Amino acid sequence: MADTFTYEIKERIAVLSQSSKGWTKEFNLVSWNEKDPKYDIREWSPDGNKMGKGITLTDEEAAVLKKALMAREDL
Repeated sequence: MADTFTYEIKERIAVLSQSSKGWTKEFNLVSWNEKDPKYDIREWSPDGNKMGKGITLTDEEAAVLKKALMAREDL
């Protein structure tokens, strides 16, 4: 039996890049299965109906990532 899930993009924060086929890598706030929203980075099809594999981050994980990025002198 296939796993089913629901999602709702609560906030579109940024488009990080776009492929030649129109897919966009996005940084969004997404609620998965009606749970509290998490930060999410993944690719989306041009029509927004398909998604690639991605990564979700809790508020705490996003804060650690932000701190690490801010500490980089080359960014």
